[in-house]
Amino acid sequence: MKSKIKNIPLDGFAGLKQNFSSDALSGFLVFLLALPLSLGIATASGFDAIYGLITAMVGGLIVSFFAGSLLTIKGPAAGLIVIVAGAVAEFGLGAPKGSTTEQIATYGWQLALGAVVVAGVLQIIFGLFKLGSLSDFFPLSAVHGMLAAIGIIIISKQIHILLGFNPVTPEGKPMVEPIELLLELKNTFANFFKHKDVVILGLVSLAIVFGWPMIPIKAFKKIPAALIVLLVSIPMAMAMGVVNEPDTVDAAGKAVKGYKPLLEFKKGLIDIIGVNVSFEGFSQLGTFIKYVIMFALVGSLEALLTVKAIDMLDPFKRKSNANKDLIAVGVGNVVAGALGGLPMISEVARSSANVSNGGKTRWANFFHGLFILVFLLLAVKFSNLIPKAALAAMLIGVGWKLTHPREFGHMAKIGMDQVAVFIVTIIFTLATDLLIGIAAGILLKMILHMSRGVSFISLFNAKSKVEGHTITVEGAAVFSNFIKVKKQILSFPYTDHVVFDVRKCALVDHSVIETLHHLKDDFANEGGNLQILGIEEFRKVGKSKHHLAAVRNYNHNR
Repeated sequence: MKSKIKNIPLDGFAGLKQNFSSDALSGFLVFLLALPLSLGIATASGFDAIYGLITAMVGGLIVSFFAGSLLTIKGPAAGLIVIVAGAVAEFGLGAPKGSTTEQIATYGWQLALGAVVVAGVLQIIFGLFKLGSLSDFFPLSAVHGMLAAIGIIIISKQIHILLGFNPVTPEGKPMVEPIELLLELKNTFANFFKHKDVVILGLVSLAIVFGWPMIPIKAFKKIPAALIVLLVSIPMAMAMGVVNEPDTVDAAGKAVKGYKPLLEFKKGLIDIIGVNVSFEGFSQLGTFIKYVIMFALVGSLEALLTVKAIDMLDPFKRKSNANKDLIAVGVGNVVAGALGGLPMISEVARSSANVSNGGKTRWANFFHGLFILVFLLLAVKFSNLIPKAALAAMLIGVGWKLTHPREFGHMAKIGMDQVAVFIVTIIFTLATDLLIGIAAGILLKMILHMSRGVSFISLFNAKSKVEGHTITVEGAAVFSNFIKVKKQILSFPYTDHVVFDVRKCALVDHSVIETLHHLKDDFANEGGNLQILGIEEFRKVGKSKHHLAAVRNYNHNR
């Protein structure tokens, strides 16, 4: 049987010739979206704004040539802001005594770069050892909880910036802890009208971020809301004389530092090109290892999840090579980190925009990087005019998408067990950090599985055997043991008829069921069939009726 998908675009230089106009146009439109977001992500992460553009440039011009995913856009991600800002702050604590605030920030930045580079090397190793299936180990409810927590953290910081404040601790250091920032909102809102012009500018920008996508004119939807924010906020800031450095306030809300002018680029591309990384962070070994793990683990997880999501959007239903893409992202992080840039991932908002704009091959990502390079060479001083309140509005929009209430509603429809894992992951992430947060979600998920008849051994070892075109699984099919089983399914061509027999399982969880639904679609698109045998005899866990809810075999012999 032949594939149902026709006219698949060519790859390589043949693809460039075939799809030049569509990829160049999509690359330009993605560039318009990536430009302000890259600047905002960099400043929110404690980096000079220009280094966000360095990462986007590397992600396009270099990584696109050997990426394993044809449609994803590589660049700095809002989802890593929390980790990057934390790394800069913690490494900065080791700066020599007597250092100025600027010297402490520079020291923290350079040591954070060392962790980014080492994490990039680790990602390359992940890819070489074919760990691209890493994302399959994490339960989807915990992943969504982690992303929602990141969204809350981004919003908790950027609301202050939007209203003209930059809270500090009683010791005079910038607040980075989510709980502190959330509690400090009462002081910021109490001084809501202190910077009236900034508030007006920020709220207008926020209204555009949320309102522009709702305009029912198809042609307008092609124009990124972020670009409209720039076109409106820059003239407004110039007309009102709005300045761009938020007040620093102490815990009582008292101003410590005045409000000063606009986003500043002290250097251009030619001035900053060079090696900026430092590996002195090894002297703070515990901190260094923690951030290497977080950059490598969270960055890889976000990148791999984006690749899976964009594969589902690809109109040509092409399948990415996750291991190859992980190597490519790792190489990009080594290069970007050495040059001073933020860590990169395959970024979901820009990648989905690439698909909707008609991008067809890896050249769209290349063109996005090329336009970033041209901007860095010719127009970087223009960025001095972008108000920080406008950048804050854009990042609040990104954070809102990550933590949208519909995420909670989606989890509730699938089952209250998913809600529990989702909320626990959020709470532990906000109270501690991302690693502990997602670990707490995974632990709760495992406890719930064992309470439903899954043995501890079965959590990690699915007893499976392949006979002809039938794969039989015993014990359980759950997120933590499914990687091996998924490989067995994928060992068959999508054109085959494959039977996946779960009649001897006690439980099939939500993550596995969702993965199986996607695999069924993949087989169907290529003319084959994946039949799931026995699941119709199982009952939904709890009171859920959702088609992706976990199912339990109540006849299973415990």
